[in-house]
Amino acid sequence: MSIRQTAEYASLTLEETLRLLATSAGGLQESQAASRISEYGYNEIAEQKYSAVKDFFSRFWAPMPWLLELTIVLSLVLGRLLDAGIIIVLLIINVALGYSNSSRSQKALKILRKRLATDAKVLRDGEWKSAERTTIVPGDVIHIGLGEVVPADLKVIRGELMLDQSALTGESLPVHLHESDVVYSGTTVTQGESVCVVLNTGEATSYGATARLVGEAQPASHQTEIMLGIARYSLYFSLIALVVTFTYAFIVSSTEMTRILELAIMFLMGSIPVALPAVLAVVESVVSLELARKGAIVTRLDSVEDAASIDVACIDKTGTITQNKLSIVDVLPFDGHSKEQVVQAAALASQESSKDLLDHLAIDYARSLAAHLDSYEQAEFIPFAPSLKRSEATIRHKDTHFRVMKGAPQIVFDLCSPAPKTAIQINNKLDELSRKGYRTLAVAMSDSDRPENLNFIGLLVIADPIRPDSKAVIEKLRSMGVRPLMLTGDHLSIAKEIAHQASVGDRIVRLADAKDALDLDSPHVLDYDGFAEIYPEDKYQIVKVLQSEGHMVGMTGDGVNDAPALKQAEMGIAVQGATDVAKASASVVLTEGGVGVIAETIMTSRKVYQRMLSWVLNKVSKTVQVVGLLTLGFIWLQDLVISLIGMVLIIFSNDFLTISLARDNVTSSPSPSIWSIKKITLTGLAVGLLLVVQGGITILVGRVYFMMDIDTLRSFVTITLIFTSQFRVLIVRERKRFWSSMPGKELIVTIIGTLTAFSAIAILGIIIPPLSPQVVLFSLVFSSLFMVVLVDPVKYSIARRCHL
Repeated sequence: MSIRQTAEYASLTLEETLRLLATSAGGLQESQAASRISEYGYNEIAEQKYSAVKDFFSRFWAPMPWLLELTIVLSLVLGRLLDAGIIIVLLIINVALGYSNSSRSQKALKILRKRLATDAKVLRDGEWKSAERTTIVPGDVIHIGLGEVVPADLKVIRGELMLDQSALTGESLPVHLHESDVVYSGTTVTQGESVCVVLNTGEATSYGATARLVGEAQPASHQTEIMLGIARYSLYFSLIALVVTFTYAFIVSSTEMTRILELAIMFLMGSIPVALPAVLAVVESVVSLELARKGAIVTRLDSVEDAASIDVACIDKTGTITQNKLSIVDVLPFDGHSKEQVVQAAALASQESSKDLLDHLAIDYARSLAAHLDSYEQAEFIPFAPSLKRSEATIRHKDTHFRVMKGAPQIVFDLCSPAPKTAIQINNKLDELSRKGYRTLAVAMSDSDRPENLNFIGLLVIADPIRPDSKAVIEKLRSMGVRPLMLTGDHLSIAKEIAHQASVGDRIVRLADAKDALDLDSPHVLDYDGFAEIYPEDKYQIVKVLQSEGHMVGMTGDGVNDAPALKQAEMGIAVQGATDVAKASASVVLTEGGVGVIAETIMTSRKVYQRMLSWVLNKVSKTVQVVGLLTLGFIWLQDLVISLIGMVLIIFSNDFLTISLARDNVTSSPSPSIWSIKKITLTGLAVGLLLVVQGGITILVGRVYFMMDIDTLRSFVTITLIFTSQFRVLIVRERKRFWSSMPGKELIVTIIGTLTAFSAIAILGIIIPPLSPQVVLFSLVFSSLFMVVLVDPVKYSIARRCHL
């Protein structure tokens, strides 16, 4: 038996298909089905084995944990149990935060598997039987009907169907299928019933291919790359300083090895962003709550930072730009009839108890216009059927009776035989609407007491209308420096019309016609404004190609067909009403209608970027300051100018207490925010080197003016660095001069509280040797003046040159 991809069967006749599948219209024998299960597997999406324990412990094996683990080992060697304990706690927090977001792929795949786990009606051994859908095999003959989710890729043997394929292909309008047409797994039967032969099952189906792409999609964590890059630069600086001090210690000095190891530990503690996981967790939780109030639930926290850099937004048409809800958007009367008559006749040719979507559209629209239907009675009703392509009714009204009909325009047209002039008008209008991608329903009504004399009275124009805010959101995205790109599986004519209405652009093409778009050597995706008639793997591939060109990509969608691209994008947004699979794959899920919150999400993420940039600049400059000062002090005094416990206090005051930056007042940038490690490092280096000079002055004042011993001097240097760290936050939080914006209330309270608390610790001699109130006051004033008078102008000048 020869199994092919589902798309290949579309061009084959039913006889050719049955021959290739080694089956017949009478179905398989049970023995054949059992044999094929062993050959092709069950009709399910294979579950990847996932070990929670392995996942948890694997997170201890990475560059950032290695540095922390090395510091822990050195601390234990020196007997610094408190220091080692603190770093162990930080390491576990780091691992736990990463582990908490590790099950996203499994969640999406479980939802996909669940949709296949029901029964199906299968023809085996010449009898119709109920069997689990997981046991369906290629070559089986099955029956599907109204309301069922198609369990596999099929080809129609007999019968007619109306299918909703929007969740899988993106087509907004139901599709009418006949004998020999292909039916795709995961679609829903909205009308009719059919006997079909199974073409492919499980992961070989179109639905399974989507599931496989969801599993394969692995969006790069740009946040992790940036933070590791910054940690790497900080570590390079520390290693250079360590080599210098080691060389000096062995050649010039006679320092004990324990002192050198303590110095190495403090270099590592000073360079590693040990508080980064906690800071990120707080920043992300703050922004998650903020976005939740705006109708967006963040499900992948690191996407919040990545969204700030998004410069291309791939927007799914159906359900995102449009409402994914068929509506009557216009009524076109003919031959002297009114719109009210057309709407009333269409409603009378419908039945409220019917499951037919078109019946409910007509009735609901008539009611919205306050059409009078109560005085009319249906004496006879013939429901819509794919074979008839119309519904009709005989109506009694007072002492008269007449006939009404709605259905496919050509069918109704042939039954009415309108006058030549009217026929030309009808055909011209149908051609115009067809070019624009609209679907139409024709309406006919007979003369009173002459039901055989049908008159073509008008057309109902049906479409999936755009959301009221779509055009404004598209224009706002452009003003923010984000390029919109529309992606849809819908017909080209529909895509062009929606793109025009939403101001997406005029360059909308079939992806098949734009052969150069996905050329890996020289892609031209952004030469177009959108692509129509594309498949799930196309959306996924477009996102990957854009990412390979260096673009940061946002993706919106609502269907199963969008899931792989939603997961692959830096920020995947599942709009309201999205399928469970789309929600599980996305990093942001909208809880309110409309797409306006998309722009809000990007703007909010740019604020997060500004807050994280402030924290990173503070961290880099602190690393340079601490490492530089330790090196200077060791060479100058041949001793440590900061104790290990003093280093712990500095880390706590600088890294952890500055978490209040998460709620700082910031302004989002007008264009995509791009992380530049070199520019950040240059700015942080300049600020840090100035602070090394400040530290040198502190040592000089302590030794010469205050005549301190080495232990008191360490307290003096420690408290000065702690005070400096608070004023440094006020300086680096603003890329302009520090007074350009007011800090957030929490940041102000935290800084005042830190200055007060550590002043008391220094004066009372808690943990560290005590300092006099005069010395503490000098340290406080000196730190503030140095930062404001010298550091802020230098920071402003460099930040402006680097365009931070």
